[in-house]
Amino acid sequence: MNTEQPLALLGGLSPTQFMKRHWQKKPLLVRNAIADFVPCVGRNDLVALAAEEGVESRLIVDSPKGWKMKHGPFPKRSLPPFSQKKWTFLVQGVDMHHDGVHALMQQFRFVPDARLDDVMISYASDGGGVGPHFDSYDVFLLQAHGQRRWRIGRQKDLSLQEGVPLKILQNFEAEEEFVLNPGDMLYLPPKYAHDGVAEGECMTWSIGFRAPQEGELARELLMGLADEAFEGLGAGLYRDPKQPAVMAPAAIPSSLAGFARQVIDKALQDPGLLDSLLGEYLTEPKAQVWFECSEAAFDLSGGVQLDRRTKMMYDAQHVFINGESFKAGGRDARTLRILADDRCISGSKFKTLSADAQEALKDWASEGWLQAL
Repeated sequence: MNTEQPLALLGGLSPTQFMKRHWQKKPLLVRNAIADFVPCVGRNDLVALAAEEGVESRLIVDSPKGWKMKHGPFPKRSLPPFSQKKWTFLVQGVDMHHDGVHALMQQFRFVPDARLDDVMISYASDGGGVGPHFDSYDVFLLQAHGQRRWRIGRQKDLSLQEGVPLKILQNFEAEEEFVLNPGDMLYLPPKYAHDGVAEGECMTWSIGFRAPQEGELARELLMGLADEAFEGLGAGLYRDPKQPAVMAPAAIPSSLAGFARQVIDKALQDPGLLDSLLGEYLTEPKAQVWFECSEAAFDLSGGVQLDRRTKMMYDAQHVFINGESFKAGGRDARTLRILADDRCISGSKFKTLSADAQEALKDWASEGWLQAL
């Protein structure tokens, strides 16, 4: 992608300008971001997806007795009638289930894949919404069908309503208001409060970007580090031949505390270990994602393309795919990086790979992670 080229998607800004001026800083409203936009997923398609096992979905109803929320799957008859007002259902990760939605998401890859999460599609009847709230991540809100009225504001008071199954702001204060038509799009940075209400039947596509929390990231990396340390450090025992007799037996010896610090330092001696663990964590498929394995022989000489559910990234030393790492250098690294960036390589590129790298791709094909062109 040419990051200096102005894009209608970004209101005439180039990706470089957008990232500098708006990303994680301030909202951007783009009228006609996608001209003559016709969604490739309609209401009936979304209803069918919400009924499937393994597809994350939610139903939210704003009833006279208050907010109600249920988790899917939802057989069609379990949804309210479309004529009923003030309800919405949301289907997460539609890009993993539909080629057209996955293709649209590729337009947002001026942001690193490590941050790009998924496309959520919400259907709402007249008056439907999820209440005023804020997200902890960046989001592009693309209007796909009908109209939705958005009220947004920089919210200092982030207190939430009590006894509600949703994270709804208690004292929402709107500063701006927009009605979005099909093809219009609104970008919001993290923690920018917003409330979207359907004006008639509508569908909105939310392109979301994940931001790992400190605690979550530390836990995942430390768990991986613990596994590596258990296998790699050996069974050396703490020794204390000079330990004197003590009058305070409950006090932990300083030499034992020092031994513990040495063990951690030793586990971190491999400078690439944390990088490897990070790449494996960032490409780990979500819990509801599964692939169909095959024992067939694969001929990839005509080229390769990644499955839409596959996550593939790289760093200076490794290529990462669906939670696994593959160490690559030289021509192999250059070709596999093209595969990660473009999500496909030609047959001529495949043939430049070493025998080991070609075998790795065949293994990935057998796992269902990629297919022959």
